[in-house]
Amino acid sequence: MSSADINRRQGRAGQVVKVVFIVVAVLAQLTPFYLGVTTALKPATDGSSLWLPPLSGVTFDNFSTAVSVGKLDWALQNTLLVTVASTALVCLVASFAAYPLARRNTTGNRLVILAVLGMLMVPPLSILVPLYSMLSSWGVLNTFGGLILVVTSTHLPLAIFLFTQFTRSLPVSLEEAAAIDGAGLLTTFFRIVLPSLRPVMATVVILTSTSVWNEYALSSYINSKTEMRMLAPAVASFFSAQGNNIGAAAGAALIGLAPILVVYLFLQKYFVKGALAGAEK
Repeated sequence: MSSADINRRQGRAGQVVKVVFIVVAVLAQLTPFYLGVTTALKPATDGSSLWLPPLSGVTFDNFSTAVSVGKLDWALQNTLLVTVASTALVCLVASFAAYPLARRNTTGNRLVILAVLGMLMVPPLSILVPLYSMLSSWGVLNTFGGLILVVTSTHLPLAIFLFTQFTRSLPVSLEEAAAIDGAGLLTTFFRIVLPSLRPVMATVVILTSTSVWNEYALSSYINSKTEMRMLAPAVASFFSAQGNNIGAAAGAALIGLAPILVVYLFLQKYFVKGALAGAEK
């Protein structure tokens, strides 16, 4: 057997391994989703296996039960408010902070970037006690303002890092041309730099909104009142109370999943581009 045949066989074996790995990874990701959908669409009287589709008809009663009994409509509104507000603040503040960090390579800016990277390593729950005490002294516990402030702060380090790395990849000549035309710093930022940040902006929006939408630990302590709860604690509480009604519990989980899935499908074409651009430096 020639060396060309050996290389061809090794190439085919490598392709087979890649395909098997991709199939296993896709099945591992989709199987819980499939079980959740089939369980949520089955009536309570359907005692068939979780792996089987609804055999006695499809029902949406489990979703209405989750909304009416679990008060998920309130939790959805609360989560939507906190997610939109904190994501907008993260994008605005991080893009402002990243512009001088990317364009001015001073010792102070390098130290700031190191501090930002260091904050990425701090688990949010490790600062829960002093954070809770501070919010209590400010009187912002069980308020949306306090929770938005906390989740915005915890997501800023990663956003600043991504915006800084992407801004460095932009050509400075565009800003120099704008300056020659008489554009000021703010005009250059809003008309030249900010529109060029759309790929990394989409990445930050997806990462931040997904994380905030699924926020559980911090929001459980900061907004502990029932009417102020986020979606994840509300779903967990409903699941604990309706443990014998797994159809309604699966419906509650799918209700929480649907909005963020739609956002990802709309922004996915920018997500990979922005993530790769941020990883090039």
